[in-house]
Amino acid sequence: MKVEFSRPAPSPADASEASAAPPTHIGTATWVDGRAVIDSDDGAVKQALERAFRSTPVVTNDASYRRQGTHGEVLVPPGSLEWFRAVAFTRATAEAGVEALLVPGITEGGYDPAAGDHGFEESLERLAAD
Repeated sequence: MKVEFSRPAPSPADASEASAAPPTHIGTATWVDGRAVIDSDDGAVKQALERAFRSTPVVTNDASYRRQGTHGEVLVPPGSLEWFRAVAFTRATAEAGVEALLVPGITEGGYDPAAGDHGFEESLERLAAD
């Protein structure tokens, strides 16, 4: 899983200054072998993201982390993909002042069950080889 970070969009009052400006990509965090790998050309941004992705639990009020029928905040322990996503969308946005966007790992291809000429395993091997 990979997350791209950008500067927050300008508020509607500031929209006249940069109405057509695309988000400025300032860094990425990638989930590799059970840990977050941070990449940024800006040293201050990299340091802020590394601090946000420190290996400590994160508290979130996201319903997708709660058991059905419960409410309130949830403590997500470090070391899981759920923790990585929670940090990206809660702690990193709050502490580093950035916006997070999940990006796909594979940009081309995919498994097509209608294409009976290749099995599922063969399709995965082909995608991974590219």
